[in-house]
Amino acid sequence: MANRTDPDARTIHGTNPQVSCRLKDTEQLAGYHVLQSFFTCLLLQNMVEKILRMKIYDSTYWKEHCFALTAEAVVDKAVDINSLGGTYGGARKPSKFVCLLLKLLQLQPDKEIIIEFIKNDDYKYVRILGAFYMRLVGRPVEVYNYLEPLYNDPRKVRMQNQDGSYSLSHVDEVIDQMLHQDYLFDIALPRLPHRVTLERLNQLEPWVSAIAGDFDEEALKAEAEEAKKQADALLIDAAKERRHTDRLRLKDHGGVRDRRRRSHSRERDRALDDGRDKDRHRDRDRDRRSGRERDHTDKKRRRSTSGERPSKTARDGVKSRKADASDPDIIEANAERAKLGLKPLR
Repeated sequence: MANRTDPDARTIHGTNPQVSCRLKDTEQLAGYHVLQSFFTCLLLQNMVEKILRMKIYDSTYWKEHCFALTAEAVVDKAVDINSLGGTYGGARKPSKFVCLLLKLLQLQPDKEIIIEFIKNDDYKYVRILGAFYMRLVGRPVEVYNYLEPLYNDPRKVRMQNQDGSYSLSHVDEVIDQMLHQDYLFDIALPRLPHRVTLERLNQLEPWVSAIAGDFDEEALKAEAEEAKKQADALLIDAAKERRHTDRLRLKDHGGVRDRRRRSHSRERDRALDDGRDKDRHRDRDRDRRSGRERDHTDKKRRRSTSGERPSKTARDGVKSRKADASDPDIIEANAERAKLGLKPLR
């Protein structure tokens, strides 16, 4: 009996809120409750998958703390929760959170109790437990009306991962996952229409953020204009800087060309100067040589006119000529030349 749904519980989304009952369970009920549970069990599907439900029934926490709980006593157990999650570890053990959720599906407490769970500001895990229950059993309009205000709760919560480790999250993140995901805490969530669809059907008011009133439209426009002016000023400064950089780059290239041109002109001038120097030195050497030859010629002439003693070479030449003059052949040749009026041989 501890694992059976309350016979007075109504169907949720066309299904038994906990499980589709078996025929042998109905044999222990009586009268109207037998027929109600029987037809409910035959026509409806599970809110919690059978594998997860069996693991919860076999868990120690369910047997020790969730047996014979009432809707009021669930609050005391929910206060002791210190993390969120579905199943964890190699054996896929169910967490305390999902065990208490299954117990709420069994008991199906009044709507006012679940609303108090959601409005509880002191215990964040109690709030998330009520919100998740509302996400499973509530109508789409009720889900949006009661869960969207929880976007303003930024408190941190611990999430138990499948490997048993823990990660950090926030209440508003968990609420967003409830509204936009199809599978959470190892439980398949009922289909939820998009908010835009309900707004078009006039079932929901247009979404207004809770922090929208904290901003003044005129102040926002002024800030936007100021930001635009600053952006324009930055663009203008960037353009000026780019033009200045381009100008400097062109100037640097022009200076390089001027330096190259000047260096070429210097090299050309230096080559011309070197050529002039070479010509000058060549002319000077030529003048020196011609001057030396002229001096040598003048010196010879002065020697011949001044009767200076000839050098040894000259004396040897004179001696050789004298010796040649005493030669009979030369004497005979000179006599013949004298007859002809020619100069004698030396």
